[in-house]
Formats: sequence, C-alpha cells, structure tokens
Amino acid sequence: MACVEVPEIHPVKNPSALFLLALSLLASSFAMPAAASTTGEPVNFLYVGAGELERHRPLLRRPDIAGVQVVYSWKALETAPGVFDFSAIEADLRVMETLNKKMFVQIQDRFFEPGARHVPRYLLEDPRYGGGLVPQFDNPGENKPPTIGWVAQQWNPAVRERYQNLLKALASRFDGQVYGVNLPETAIDIDAKADRSGFSCDRYFEAEMENLAVARQAFKKSFVVQYVNFWPCEWDNSHNYMGRLFAYAADHGIGLGGPDIVPGRKGQMKNSYPFFNRYKGRLAMVAMAVQEPTLTYTNPATRRPFTRTEFSEYAMNYLGAGIIFWSPQSPWLKR
Repeated sequence: MACVEVPEIHPVKNPSALFLLALSLLASSFAMPAAASTTGEPVNFLYVGAGELERHRPLLRRPDIAGVQVVYSWKALETAPGVFDFSAIEADLRVMETLNKKMFVQIQDRFFEPGARHVPRYLLEDPRYGGGLVPQFDNPGENKPPTIGWVAQQWNPAVRERYQNLLKALASRFDGQVYGVNLPETAIDIDAKADRSGFSCDRYFEAEMENLAVARQAFKKSFVVQYVNFWPCEWDNSHNYMGRLFAYAADHGIGLGGPDIVPGRKGQMKNSYPFFNRYKGRLAMVAMAVQEPTLTYTNPATRRPFTRTEFSEYAMNYLGAGIIFWSPQSPWLKR
C-alpha cells in the first residue's frame, strides 16, 4: 500500500473571508492544458466507480472512447489524518497509460445510499468534526422515490481543512498525469430544521468556493472541473450563487460540468443550464455526464428514453459541452 504524508494547509475559519482567500489564491498564474475538443463535437469518456476499470477494459479499447472518469471516495484515499493511499489511482492510471487513454479522477465527499458513509473513520469519531457527515435526500431519477444519503460537512472548517489537504496531496502526486480532477456536484438537500451541524446555505456556498479555489491553485497542469447543478436555497439564481460561480470559473480557468444531461428539463433550466448556454466558449472546459439516473428520463415529445443523439446534440448545442462521461449502461455502448 503506497502511503504518503504531505504538509497540511489550513482554511480560513471566518466564512466572510472565504471569497478573499479564493481571490488571493487564484491571482497567481497557472499553466492551462490544451482544450478537450478541437472538432466542436463532445468527446466520449466512460464514467465508472473505483475498482471497475478492468471490468470495462473492452469498452475502453473502443476508438470512440477517449478516456475514463473514475470516482474515488474520500475514505478510499485517506487512511488516517494526513496519511494517503493513492495505490488505486496509480493502478488505474497505469491501465489507462497502456491503453493510451485519458483519465479524470472525481473525489467524492457525498454519497447516495443510506449505508454509504465513505469518509475516513477519524472524521466520524473525533468530536472536532461534528460527526463528519450529515444526512441528505437525493433524487435517483425520473419517477423514482427519493433516497437518503450523506454529505461531508464542508461548512465545518475542521472538515474542510482535511478535504483541502487531500486535494493538495493529490495534486502533488498526480498534477499533469491525470487529465483532470472533478469536484462533486453542488446539489445537496438537508433538513435545515433538524440540522445541528451549523449548516447554512451561505456557509455551504462559501465553503465550496474555497475548495474550488484550493483545487485550482494546487492543480496547475491538469484540468479542474466543478460539477454544478443546483445550490441549496436557490432557484433561478435567487441568491446569485450560480451567477457568481460561473463568473468566477470563467475568470480563473476553471471547468464546469454536471452529473446529468436532461434536455430542457424545468429544474435544470431554472438553475445551471441557462448559465452553461450563456458561458459557451468562455470556460476552460465543459464536461457533462450521462449517469444511470439520467438514463431513466424520457423525452416528453417521443415518450421514449432520450437517445444518444439527443443527449449529445443538446450537450453540444445548448450546454457547450466538450466531453460527455457516459455510464457503461448506456444502450449505445451495449450494441
């Protein structure tokens, strides 16, 4: 097991100062990698979980698949405070290098099943982290009942410090070797009345912005892509969370994306989608996903599941996507 220790960084404890930190971090210059697509059409990647790469090697050999996005839980990468095990990423990276394909890593701090509490044990047990996780609700797809999962308390400065140290350690090992790093989706749904963790929508937004700033500062060669779909407490940019994120990303060479391409869906059209359209050509990268829940949605015009062509054309023409991360369950990949 390859374990390393790295120096720690300490986030600002005062939430009102988080934007100042972000601005100062990103004022420094960084080298931008080449654009993801030169043809204007989205490039196809697979989206898989950790430990699934070998199973999908036949798909990865396809000439129309340019690479893979692998999702790693926080728990899988940190064994103790400041002690990191990156052997799984290293093994997957070797596989992709032999195939001459690109690789994204997604660092997951939120989970969508009741039993999935995949953060390091010390976060759950040490009182300074307040339990580490809080329950959240998730919509798993069209006509599916909500499920209960978990999200890390990024608004807790102690938890956020640990997550940022993980990002820094990953950059020190893999910057320039992985094609990009994804930070997970912005959407969370917490029962604010029952919460005792100190959550607020402003604190959450500021914490996510600080994490993004730290990631961009740490990864100077690989792409940094923030997944964004919804912000808690916000509808139709009512708090200007969405507007501030997109402006910030455009100004600082940050890519944006999302976990679902659902053409024209009302919820997305009142949140992230119009901003993707407005910022076409102004972001370092746009990388969208067609995950398993996405495949459950139907086109209201045809009353059939969206086709590959419908996903791709909407991603390219309206959202400005250069990359699509496809679930291996996508029907066109099975034919």
